[in-house]
Amino acid sequence: MLRRVKDLEGCAIGATDGTIGKVVDLYFDDEAWVIRYVVADTSTWLGGREVLITPYSIGQPGWAADILPVNVTRDQVKNSPSIDTDKPISRQYEKSYLGYYGYPYYWGSTGLWGEGNYPGTLATGMGPDVYPGYSGYLKAPTGDTENADPHLRSCNEVKGYHIRAKDGEIGHVQGFIVDDLTWSIRYLIVDTSNWWMGHQVLVSPEWIQEVSWSESTVTIALDRQSLKDAPTYDSDAPLDRDAEVGLYAHYKRPEYWVGQPKRAVA
Repeated sequence: MLRRVKDLEGCAIGATDGTIGKVVDLYFDDEAWVIRYVVADTSTWLGGREVLITPYSIGQPGWAADILPVNVTRDQVKNSPSIDTDKPISRQYEKSYLGYYGYPYYWGSTGLWGEGNYPGTLATGMGPDVYPGYSGYLKAPTGDTENADPHLRSCNEVKGYHIRAKDGEIGHVQGFIVDDLTWSIRYLIVDTSNWWMGHQVLVSPEWIQEVSWSESTVTIALDRQSLKDAPTYDSDAPLDRDAEVGLYAHYKRPEYWVGQPKRAVA
C-alpha cells in the first residue's frame, strides 16, 4: 500500500524483545528513489545514540498503533556498527552494517533490492512476482567499491526543497509517499500554496529532470499549468489505484505498474 513518510515519523520501533526508540528520519537512494534506511533515535535507551534500521528488518507496520516492528533483538541493535548521522554514509559502512545483520547488498544489480526480494515480501511471505510489471525509477547501479557514492539522502533534509517546473517555480516538497512493500518513493507531495494559494499535488520521481543539492531545488519535466490543474492530493483520502490512474491520465504519462522493468542511463 501507499503510505506517507510522515506517518512513519515518530513511530515507536519494536524489536522482538522490546522497544528500542522511535523513527526520526529516513534515508533514500537518490538514484533509485527507494528508502534504504530508517533512522532510529534510541535516546531513552542508549543515551542518545542513533542507529539505522534496514527495511529488510521491518515487518508489517502497525499503522493504527503507531509502531514499526523489526525482526531484530535489542542486543543486535545495541551492538550494531556505530553511525554518525551528521556525516555522509559510506559504502564501506554499508558493507559493515549489512554484513553484521547478514543482509544482501542492494547495489550491483538491476533490481531495486539487488537480486533479492522486496523487503515487504519477506515480511508477508509473498513471492518475488508480486509486482510482475513493476518498473520503478531506476538508474544505473551504484558502484561496489568502498569509495563509491551510496547516493543516500535524508527525507528531512529534502522536505522544503523548491520545486521548479519547466516555466518557473511552483512550490516546495511537502513530503513523500512510499510503497510499503518495495519501500520505493512513489510520489513527492508538492505544496503549491506559496505560488498561487493553491493545493497539494503529487509528482512522480520518474518526472524529475534534476535535483540540485547545493541549491535545494528539484526540477521536474512538467509546466506550471499542468501542476495547477492536477488532481488535489487529500491526505485524508486513500490513494488507491483508481486515483493513480486519474493522476497519470492527467499528466499524460505512462503508468509505472504497466510494462516491463526499465532502467535509465546514468
